[in-house]
Amino acid sequence: MYRRTLNLRQRIDGLTWAQWLAAVLLGGAVSAWWAGRISVWFMAAGIWALLTLWVALRAWQGGLRRQFIREAALPPFLRGKLQQAFPQLSERDADLVMRGLRQFFMAHLRSGRRFVAMPSKAVDEAWHAHILHPQAYQRWCRTAFGRLLHHTPAEVLGRDARRNDGLRRTWYWACKEESIDPRKPARLPLLFALDAKFAIAGGYHYVADCSAIDRASASDVYCGSSFAGDGGGPDGNAGGDAYPGDADGLGGSETSSAAGGEGGDAGGTSCAGGCGGGGGGD
Repeated sequence: MYRRTLNLRQRIDGLTWAQWLAAVLLGGAVSAWWAGRISVWFMAAGIWALLTLWVALRAWQGGLRRQFIREAALPPFLRGKLQQAFPQLSERDADLVMRGLRQFFMAHLRSGRRFVAMPSKAVDEAWHAHILHPQAYQRWCRTAFGRLLHHTPAEVLGRDARRNDGLRRTWYWACKEESIDPRKPARLPLLFALDAKFAIAGGYHYVADCSAIDRASASDVYCGSSFAGDGGGPDGNAGGDAYPGDADGLGGSETSSAAGGEGGDAGGTSCAGGCGGGGGGD
């Protein structure tokens, strides 16, 4: 596991340098043309080749970043920190929470490294424990995202739709990671299911669709269908139109690679056991 992590980190760093070199060469070609040292046709061919190379290197690096988030070793102490904070968690349960952390990191990357909100108290505890070891966390972020991902507290779906962009963005990409339709979810993605599954005190409990529950008697339950605006909000009112915000009202887009370069493929974590994700260790 750690050898594979090191290999992925080295390949991502190498591609970063390769992209930098391609950008320098591109700048040199433009400068040479501006100074009249090369013809316009030669410059156009050179720029086209270098841009093609840069785009290919960036796409390759994006694929490696996704692989790194899914497969690279997380610090082993995170499991112990989780079990200290939540004694009801077994080792396998803690591993599942760390899979939720991977899903959150993936949502940030695939959204084009935009702001994503944390929907789980359990996963937020793992994230915070990771941040408390700044050198290891900064190294992880540099490899996974190319820059630091700052911590923000866990939050829940609010009454003001305009303030929910970060949470909807997380919902969208967590669903995409498990091949769930984010507008008509048949089940919850792992990240949104963990707090209820492990009875986390003060955690955020979601169900896929609120149509089958009495919202008045279960006001602390939040609905996956509410992210699309076609279900009721947390206050029990019907949604109606899609919520405003980026990417068609859900905070995610299949073309996010155009904005952030890291949209990429679906797939990765599988769903099992009725909770949105399978077990397994890190």
